[in-house]
Amino acid sequence: MKRPATKIVVAAVALGAALVGVAGVRAVLRGSSGTTGSGAHESCGAGFFRVGTRCCASSIEPAKPSLCAFGPVPSCPRPLVPTERGCDAPLGGDLGTVLVPATSVTIGPSDWEAEGRVAPRVVRAGPFRIDRFEGSAGRFQEKTGGDPARAASSVTLDEARAMCKERGGRLPSEDEWIVAASGDKPRRYPWGDTGAVCRRAAWGLVRGPCGTGATGPDTVGAHPDGATPLGIHDLAGNVAEWVETGACAGDAGVAGECLGVVRGGSYDTDLATDLRTWVRREVPAAKKDPTIGFRCAYDVLP
Repeated sequence: MKRPATKIVVAAVALGAALVGVAGVRAVLRGSSGTTGSGAHESCGAGFFRVGTRCCASSIEPAKPSLCAFGPVPSCPRPLVPTERGCDAPLGGDLGTVLVPATSVTIGPSDWEAEGRVAPRVVRAGPFRIDRFEGSAGRFQEKTGGDPARAASSVTLDEARAMCKERGGRLPSEDEWIVAASGDKPRRYPWGDTGAVCRRAAWGLVRGPCGTGATGPDTVGAHPDGATPLGIHDLAGNVAEWVETGACAGDAGVAGECLGVVRGGSYDTDLATDLRTWVRREVPAAKKDPTIGFRCAYDVLP
């Protein structure tokens, strides 16, 4: 006996819904467990492993599943490179720095959310070179041990200045940082005007939306989808970055305390608008804040 065509259609729709439901459940499980079958994660770059709130560059230590592994490795996920201590950011040259050309950009008016927070002005800077990655623990805090690819943090303004000077550089000026992050468009985020999602930056890792309970920054370069068109990583999220404004930014704080300026948000940022390229924050220059790190800039001879 032939089945009515309507029943066949209904059965097909039900089967399709069931299959979609299974796929949906699998997607949810991948998101909640933090890994897919290949060891990747939707909020980490290709080749990185999700461990807690971190994107790890090398295999997970079985004895310490909450930590990223480190130590000698034969290879690393791009854009990191192998070192004696483990995967780390490239240092110097075209792999470690980026040439930012002379750029002029008007900030403020193109983003309605900047109204009342940013005085419209034209920013001009360049040419100069800037680190492709935030300063890492392995490159700038060797004596601390541990995971070298994690962004250096709890760095005071003077410590950041000293570490850049030791490497033959300096902190970028505030205008240089803006030009590096926004380009000549200007962009709302370093990668473009939309899409402040977890795969593009290490943010929302303390109270959500990208994780909970983070106590420190993520691996540098682990969110390549959030790089600028020039290839500069982590200008939004992970650690806020010191910029050079002189001795103090504006008036001194409480009890004459010197204030410095940081930009770029951090892993503790839970609002996407605070990742915008125009957002700045004044903080005590001598404070060791786990959400604050740095990257260096370098003069370019004419």
